[in-house]
Amino acid sequence: MKIIKSEMRTPDGTILISRSRHDYVTHMDENGKEYMLDGGIDYVRSSAHGDEEYMTVTTDSPHDEVREAVVWGTYGRVGDQPLTYIKLRDMTTDHIEAVIENVKNIYPQYKVAMINELEFREIYGES
Repeated sequence: MKIIKSEMRTPDGTILISRSRHDYVTHMDENGKEYMLDGGIDYVRSSAHGDEEYMTVTTDSPHDEVREAVVWGTYGRVGDQPLTYIKLRDMTTDHIEAVIENVKNIYPQYKVAMINELEFREIYGES
């Protein structure tokens, strides 16, 4: 089982997302307490107070959850756009295939999720 997405919701509703290893994010909540999340999908490290909610999706989660959770950072087709994140379910089939074929340092769990998404689309006729 590998992590696909790790989030924390603080009591005031703020969602902390750590996207990559050493992506240390913090939030000072309305309740005066500070919350921290780190590790992206490599590990989960947090500082919290027991009143937060963790939302973790793993490779063992149903594909409907995985396709919502996997987000891919993109700078556009030719790399000249600002960084935006797109959910796996919203990526085009061509985009998924290009990522699988061309991105050498892709997280293995993302590659598996993308392959599963292509199979899902084949079965259910989505594109």
